[in-house]
Amino acid sequence: MDIFEKTTALLNEVNDATITSVESLETFRIRFLGTKNVLKDIFGEIKNVPNERKKEFGQLVNSVKQAAEEKFAIHQAQLQSNTDVAENIDLSLPGDITTTGSRHPIQLVKNRIIEIFSKIGFNVEEDREIEDDWHNFTALNMPEDHPARDMQDTFFINVNPDIVLRTHTSSVQVRVMENQKPPIRILSPGRVYRNETISARSHCFFHQVEGLYIDENVSFADLLQTLDFFVKELFGQDIKIKVRPSYFPFTEPSAEVDVTCFICGGGGCNVCKHSGWVEILGCGMVDPKVLENCNIDPKKYAGFAFGMGVERITMLKYQIKDIRLMSENDTRFLEQFKSAR
Repeated sequence: MDIFEKTTALLNEVNDATITSVESLETFRIRFLGTKNVLKDIFGEIKNVPNERKKEFGQLVNSVKQAAEEKFAIHQAQLQSNTDVAENIDLSLPGDITTTGSRHPIQLVKNRIIEIFSKIGFNVEEDREIEDDWHNFTALNMPEDHPARDMQDTFFINVNPDIVLRTHTSSVQVRVMENQKPPIRILSPGRVYRNETISARSHCFFHQVEGLYIDENVSFADLLQTLDFFVKELFGQDIKIKVRPSYFPFTEPSAEVDVTCFICGGGGCNVCKHSGWVEILGCGMVDPKVLENCNIDPKKYAGFAFGMGVERITMLKYQIKDIRLMSENDTRFLEQFKSAR
């Protein structure tokens, strides 16, 4: 190996050198920049280089030295910076306290409701919150003069009175019936809006979960069995249900469902107004007119529907006395539900 090859090999060695510590940096310095560095021995052989190549050789040796100096300076600055940071860390200080978040109680209850109904074949369907008149009212057997359309109950869009903030998630069921053929078995959870005075028991927006099942030979007994299963899964196997006649435009017959007060066990308390029962949802058999509006043959198919306010069940389940707490984002309130299910 001639002198040019030796010098080129040293240049490659400088470029390929790995420096990760103060010790390796010092080893590098001694070899290439120290008082007895390898370049001195190489430069001493310039006398053996032909005159016409002496300039070329000198430039090559200088390039090795410059590369070594630059690499040394860069790594020295990096190692010094790392040392300064380490020296400024006080390892005796306590660590930063990080708090874990929690699910919102409404989300906890909604997830649980979905989980229960998914066990018996209900699939989740979601859709828009800004809805048109047909899907929110007319298709659900509520004509133009129906009281549910009153300005006191509904948020209408001023620029287009046919567009509203949906008052229930039944509008999702209409859209599903329009686009799917029976059998249909769905849950439609979501936020809804009513023009109501905000108080401890009511709000202008809240959450619903509505269910719909349409197939051949569906009966009211199927509805009761479904709701009995749901109530026992959510509140406990000792809970009983009571069905009372009611009225909804889109179901016939219609009913309200009460459950044994799980606070007092049916003995009577302030929550159940000393009746022993608590109302949790409304339900009924889908009105044939609604099926017709959605192009489903009511002579072949029947179905049932039910709906519940998630806030109401949440308040009952966790004994929350003011619905406004659930929309104020007060961490003191939310932290109570870290271990809740």
